[in-house]
Amino acid sequence: MTDPRNPAIAATLLRLSLGMLFIAHALLKYFVFTLPGTAQFFASLGLPGVLGYATFAAELVGGVLLILGLKTRIVALALVPVLLGATWAHAGNGWLFTSPNGGWEFPAFWTVTLIVQALLGDGAYALRPSYPEPAGHAA
Repeated sequence: MTDPRNPAIAATLLRLSLGMLFIAHALLKYFVFTLPGTAQFFASLGLPGVLGYATFAAELVGGVLLILGLKTRIVALALVPVLLGATWAHAGNGWLFTSPNGGWEFPAFWTVTLIVQALLGDGAYALRPSYPEPAGHAA
């Protein structure tokens, strides 16, 4: 387990799972809640409805970019406000996401994973790494 490639593979698994999760949430907004329904939900929270469309776009585009490994650090940090907003939106529902209307622990944890991804970088198999690997590190 001390293979120097392990951190790069770990970062890749995190990047791919984050990307798939963002795409899944974007598609949920599109196919299940609908974009107008998502906008109405945002408005019900006192936010501009247009933020629902922006959140959908950020989740879809961000998810694709994460999967491809394009500017991973920047994309991960750019998605943090989306998850902080989701944490805020669910804060009044209680801790567990199984609470009625979902709790706040899942978006809070997801926020932390984005920060971890930004710290780790692309990992292995990124289409275009966001930074060059330091000498002596295997990607």
